[in-house]
This record gives sequence, structure tokens and C-alpha cells, in this order.
Amino acid sequence: MNAAETWHAALHRLQREGLPHVLATQVTSAGSTPREPGARMVITEEAVFDTLGGGTFEWQTIAAAREKLAAGETGMSLEAFSLGGRSGQCCGGFVNVLIEVFPGSGTTLALFGAGHVGREIVQLAAPLSWRIQWFDSREAVFPAWADEQPRLSCHQTLDAESTVASLPARAHALVMTHDHSEDRALINTLLARGDCASIGLIGSQSKWASFRGWLIRAGHDEAALAKVRCPIGMASGPNGDKTKGGDKTPYAIALATLAELLPLAASPAHGEHRGLSADALRPLLSTPSVHSDDT
Repeated sequence: MNAAETWHAALHRLQREGLPHVLATQVTSAGSTPREPGARMVITEEAVFDTLGGGTFEWQTIAAAREKLAAGETGMSLEAFSLGGRSGQCCGGFVNVLIEVFPGSGTTLALFGAGHVGREIVQLAAPLSWRIQWFDSREAVFPAWADEQPRLSCHQTLDAESTVASLPARAHALVMTHDHSEDRALINTLLARGDCASIGLIGSQSKWASFRGWLIRAGHDEAALAKVRCPIGMASGPNGDKTKGGDKTPYAIALATLAELLPLAASPAHGEHRGLSADALRPLLSTPSVHSDDT
């Protein structure tokens, strides 16, 4: 157990940072039990915060929570423990534990470039649940406020290959560095990796035409090139061309870019059922009994 942080402090921090975790709550008890209903603990893949009383029963709760995290499950489930049977403890009581799995942020945005548009995108995306990895090759370029934004990490880019290799699978990438050669190297490496959820490139149609020719010569086919959206921020001008009018301010381009990205980054539906099933609720509304296989 991590004694330095209470369950509610850990829950607040993990949800703010968008990290996977489980909240385990003792919801009913009968007979002699280590703790009373309302006791809670928070469980991650590597740590435990607070306690439900210790012993085998608690370790079984932790194991069940981590199994669900590893399987990528979401939502709520109910675990029943006979402290004299399933858990082999001497208390002899019976408890139900509600396990709530929070999978963390399901979307990672890799943003390359800390210029004016990049800064606006990061600030506009702050209320979203996305985790943002922000990259730039220049030193001391990230603003001071970046340290305070949740789910945001800043990295100095060493080279395109190592940077792109560090991204999680199915990340969304936006390329908008200060240097066209850096943009080109990043697009080339992102396409070569092949598992990005989406790739966006800032610039004009003429920039993309130049990039297309270079990427074709580098060995990328039309199917690969079709994965790149360029220009991004289409609302900033007719047909997305920044040279033909429209609002060219960084805020407007960032706003339009995020509007394009939102439907691409939408999490898949997990079904219409919400909450606990009737079968899971039934033990909470009746006197618990110990089944023969628990003894």
C-alpha cells in the first residue's frame, strides 16, 4: 500500500492525469468484517492507495482489479467475498465490493511544434480527456503554463525516428514544426510506422503537393498518402488554403484543427447498458448467504 496518498487524493490525481485505475468500494457487509461499508481503496497496475482491511480478501480485490485493467475492461462489477470461504480469513463475515474501472484517457495526441498554433491547440484541448505529448526540437520553447496543464507532457525532439517510435499505438499526430524539413521527416516516419490513428500536417495545398512528390520518391504509395490530412484547419480559408483569405489567426486555425480532429478521436461506444445488472444488484438488496462452494 502507498501510505503517502489517501484514496481520494489518488483518485483525483489519476483522473486529472487520465491514467488507468480502479476504485474499489465495500458496499455491504454481514457478520465480522475488517472494515465497514463505505471503505474504499484505489488500485493501479503498480500501486495501491488506502485499504479495505488487509488480508487475503484485499489481495483478491487487488488481483480482480488488475485483471480488469490488463484486459482493458471498463465500467462497474460486483465481487462477493465470504471471509471464511473464498478468502480463507477467520472473520467469518461476508462483503460485497463494487469495482469501478476507469481506463484513463483513450486518446493520445502527439503534437509536433510549439509555435503559435501549437500553443493554441494545447490550451484549447485542455478540457478534453486526451493525453497530449508535445514535441519541439528547440530548447526552452515550451511555455511556463505547460507545467500546470493536466495530461500534458513536453519533450525536446532528438530525431524523428526515436520520437515517433516512442508514441503509443493509435496515437493521433499533428505536425506543425518551425521547419519544413522537420515536418517532412516526421510525416515520412509516421507513415512508415503505419499504426497512427490519424495524421495531420499544417500548411498550404502547394506545400502538400511538394511533400507528396518527395514521399512518393521515398517509397510511400497512394494508400499511405491518403492517410495524411493537409491542409488542416480547413475553416481558416476557402478549401483550406491559408493564402486565399479567411481567418488566419493562430486561434482560428487551432480551433478549426480541433474541430476536424474531434470526430476522429471519438471513443468507440461500449454498448447501451450502464451501471450494474440486475443480477449484480440482487445480493445488495438481500441478506447475503454463503454458497456451498465457498465453504
